[in-house]
Amino acid sequence: MGINLKDLVIKHPIELADLKGKKLAVDAFNAIFQFLSSIRQADGTPLKDSHGNVTSHLSGLFYRTINLIEAGIMPCFVFDGKAPEEKQATQEAREAVREGARQKYAAALEKGELAEAKKYAQQTSKLTGEMISESKELLDAMGLPWVQAMSEGEAQCSYMAKKGHVWAAASQDYDSILYGATRLVRNLSISGKRKIANTLKLQKVQLEMIDLSETLNYLGFDIDSFIKMALLIGTDYNPGGVSGIGPKTALKVIREGKFDEYAEKIPSWKKLFDLFKNPLVTTDYKLDWKAPDEKKLKEILVDRHDFKEDRIDAALKRIAGKEDERKQKGLGEF
Repeated sequence: MGINLKDLVIKHPIELADLKGKKLAVDAFNAIFQFLSSIRQADGTPLKDSHGNVTSHLSGLFYRTINLIEAGIMPCFVFDGKAPEEKQATQEAREAVREGARQKYAAALEKGELAEAKKYAQQTSKLTGEMISESKELLDAMGLPWVQAMSEGEAQCSYMAKKGHVWAAASQDYDSILYGATRLVRNLSISGKRKIANTLKLQKVQLEMIDLSETLNYLGFDIDSFIKMALLIGTDYNPGGVSGIGPKTALKVIREGKFDEYAEKIPSWKKLFDLFKNPLVTTDYKLDWKAPDEKKLKEILVDRHDFKEDRIDAALKRIAGKEDERKQKGLGEF
């Protein structure tokens, strides 16, 4: 879901080349869900190996991350921990959407409407514990660091950006800047085009960067007011926000200093505010980029999941020598 801030922030179009040599903390769940949703066959079935195991997440994580490494980018993947209890309503709503999509997917398949089936199939994606474990195993084999967050992955990415350990957080959702990420990169894991919501049409995807300081200067207030504005609109912790208040109205309320007039309409707003301002994060992580372990990669992808060995070899050739560039960069250097 995320927060509806797209019309209130300043977005700069960028290219992969603009991120060369930069360390990025990637919201792993966000990226892997995109892979599970988009990497599918014509009828909506996810990619699977000969044993029936879903491999869409591994395909996206390997090949699309290879693109980043080839461009000289240094990604670190951050995995969600336990979500705050305040997020339960959002999680239940997402599961209801998935269940409804499963039913529509089955009905479309029965009618032979493959395009419709694929549209609904993309909304049914579910990330399992096994997928998470194997994704971490794959990242280890690729020589890429990953961090296990204590709670929200976006909060952890933002903390790492604020500390200067990475140049930016990378996620589709705008939540990262509410947690204080100095920069947010969007569309990093999307390849070329994406589906327009609730249609079968595709649109070109533009990589974009949001600078928090620039956005706050533009809006004319600080991060505290920014969080309050989001609570008025509605976040994953208070879906729906305050009835009748959208982004433009929320901006007006904050600029006029009238938040207190609406605060009582946001249950436990101070606690929700604190979830953004002082999120639970870990300081126990180390960012080391290493050479890929070709043998382990082939054991995971080729031997275990039937990936084509020649394609793996071709991908690895594209990033040969990149680890030497990474070794020259210490923690916090860009």
